[in-house]
Amino acid sequence: MTSTPVAAAPSRTKRVLLAAPRGYCAGVDRAVVTVQKALDLYGPPVYVRKEIVHNKHVVTTLEKRGAIFVEETDEVPEGATVIFSAHGVAPVVHEEAAALKLKTIDATCPLVTKVHREAVRFASDDFDILLIGHEGHEEVVGTAGEAPQHITLVQSPDHVDAVTVRDPEKVVWLSQTTLSVDETMETVRRLREKFPKLQDPPSDDICYATQNRQLAVKQMAPDTDLMIVVGSRNSSNSVRLVEVALEHGSRAGHLVDYADEIDESWLQGVTTVGVTSGASVPEVLVRDVLDYLAERGFEDVTAVQAAQESLLFALPNELRRDLKLAGNDDDKVRHDAGALR
Repeated sequence: MTSTPVAAAPSRTKRVLLAAPRGYCAGVDRAVVTVQKALDLYGPPVYVRKEIVHNKHVVTTLEKRGAIFVEETDEVPEGATVIFSAHGVAPVVHEEAAALKLKTIDATCPLVTKVHREAVRFASDDFDILLIGHEGHEEVVGTAGEAPQHITLVQSPDHVDAVTVRDPEKVVWLSQTTLSVDETMETVRRLREKFPKLQDPPSDDICYATQNRQLAVKQMAPDTDLMIVVGSRNSSNSVRLVEVALEHGSRAGHLVDYADEIDESWLQGVTTVGVTSGASVPEVLVRDVLDYLAERGFEDVTAVQAAQESLLFALPNELRRDLKLAGNDDDKVRHDAGALR
């Protein structure tokens, strides 16, 4: 008796979908290079108020070179050099630095500075400003400090009902630059239901890099069994990427600082892994994750290109001036800040 051969089950090819763009944005690149060049020019120690960007690897690497990270301005010795982080600071911090005769270099992301200027302008016109963001985040603290009597924090759509304003005819919204685009616009929608005359800022406050990284994840998520986001837990935009992945179809999502934090159990039954990184993550950490996955059979890597990015910001004026005085014309920002190896 002859038997009919049974067709072999089709093999499931393991693959990686790699988000593009990912990693460093122009503001982070500028901030990290600012610390590197300040260390080269002035020599260590150089003080940095708060983490220059929210990434464990970046901070540790700069500490090894001689950067000293402090929480408050009064921790910096009188007359020393201090760099303000990419997240921005309130005017009172500049006043504190002046009182201590500190040499200051402001590495605030220009897109955050734009939000600060909007807050000042709307406050001068006596608007109530509804700032969408997370309580305690350094960027929110800095923006709110520009006009504390005019700004009310709105953390999510669920907080809208409790919001009150002096004059519903003169109210505008601003936002933290690193939020989820979808949740922010839902908050705006709810606010506009309550305050029909709510005005929009001159341009969307959520930065181009945040939007582009979320867009890539949205495109990848329906096809991924697992999304790995490289980034630190205090990085708002990195945390948002995991949330966006889960909201748009990824079966699982995890945030890791380093490849060795990946749990092999996450890969059980997984065919497609999505990989991306937050806007403060150097590319070398993504490459380590790709190597880890390749060693476990995920060698097929396909890029998912959601947008092209070419924006670069000039270094802070204070640093550029000193570089030129020292005869150093290399005042350019390097993409990915030399990878911070």
